[in-house]
Amino acid sequence: MLFAAGRGTRLAPLTNRHPKCLVSAGNKTLLEHNILKLKVAGVDAVVINVHHFAEQVIDFVQSKNFGLAIHISEEKDLLGQGGGLLYASEHFKNEEAFLVCNSDIYTDLDLKALVSWHKDTKSLATLAVAERETSRYLRFDENQNLCGWENRKTNESISWGAASFKTWAFNGVQVISPGIFDYMDDLGASFSTIPAYLKAAEAGEAINAYPMDKAYWIDIGTIEKLESLREYLYSTRRGFESLKG
Repeated sequence: MLFAAGRGTRLAPLTNRHPKCLVSAGNKTLLEHNILKLKVAGVDAVVINVHHFAEQVIDFVQSKNFGLAIHISEEKDLLGQGGGLLYASEHFKNEEAFLVCNSDIYTDLDLKALVSWHKDTKSLATLAVAERETSRYLRFDENQNLCGWENRKTNESISWGAASFKTWAFNGVQVISPGIFDYMDDLGASFSTIPAYLKAAEAGEAINAYPMDKAYWIDIGTIEKLESLREYLYSTRRGFESLKG
């Protein structure tokens, strides 16, 4: 699943008339970069949630031949990433596991290796994480299982079990097994995935960290970061390949 429903207000004025996922870097939109990345990883079907300028996203997807099935999950109201995932859950309940990514990030992380790690560890969810500066961190024990959360802006924190822990920032790429939906039913209509992960981990489920510090990763949340990605793609000549159907 690709999350593409957000308003992208920090990228204004680019998002005043277009959704963030259709902003271009290299010769492709952010959405196209991510769809092709999933295809290379062996994905044969993608669910995209839409809300802000939904028709533009739908028209864009229909205008391309990506060589895989694409399903649209249109949200009347923004549901957050957890709520959006639960809303689209019928697409995933019969799968062994599925990849979930934010469409406003770009990374060269090996997604096949991430999926393989998830299957080998038999985790309920595997979260790509890194050591980087942010306001909110996930806490993981010595076995790299989720054991808490902290917000350094508000000084809020939650921990259980582990006497010591390591903190990592979540990078918006994850592999999930359908059992996660059992921990979402009472979280309301609109919510993040993080409360579901914390709830599952506290109940004894394995929510595993997958450190990706050696991979290139950027969250395209601002004009400055978009320009940084464009410079990276130009300097490495990535992102300029022709679309092959």
